[in-house]
Amino acid sequence: MKGKYNMIQLYYGGGKGKTTAAIGGAIRAAGAGRKVFFVQFMKGNSTSELAVLQQIENIEISRNDRSFGFFEQMREEDKEILTGIHNELLEKAIAFASEKKACALPCCIVLDEITYAYNFNLLGKERLLEFLKEADDMVEIIITGRNPADVILRQADYLSEIVCRRHPFERGVGAREGIEY
Repeated sequence: MKGKYNMIQLYYGGGKGKTTAAIGGAIRAAGAGRKVFFVQFMKGNSTSELAVLQQIENIEISRNDRSFGFFEQMREEDKEILTGIHNELLEKAIAFASEKKACALPCCIVLDEITYAYNFNLLGKERLLEFLKEADDMVEIIITGRNPADVILRQADYLSEIVCRRHPFERGVGAREGIEY
């Protein structure tokens, strides 16, 4: 478990709202003067929330610009490319945390959808776990995704499971801009 002041938050489950919760945490941290590094794993398509986050002075966003589709549809070559991208994103987050150690205020790092990258072996698992274990008291970490590994569940201080009870997709309604993306 983390220290007294900065912890690991985990928003997980099959329901809608994991990234939305993380964005709320990022905005709250930025509003308090903290520097925020918002990293998106797996996602390559444009999303509406990024347009707003990019306007907030204390928030820096790092993500992949290319959509690789769903994991099951990826070719092995795509998986290798995406693994390289994810490892670069993780290293940027680690570097951001290291740079902010000298700041007066703690920082916040959002690792959006990283549980997928972890579960699908699309990043260095040991490097992530080392970072989560070693992140000092100046770093609040917010993690999102489905089916987090037990080791990530044990590391987290906050566990918020988001359960889907009903979703319009079940009735054939596709994702809507400004609502789901």
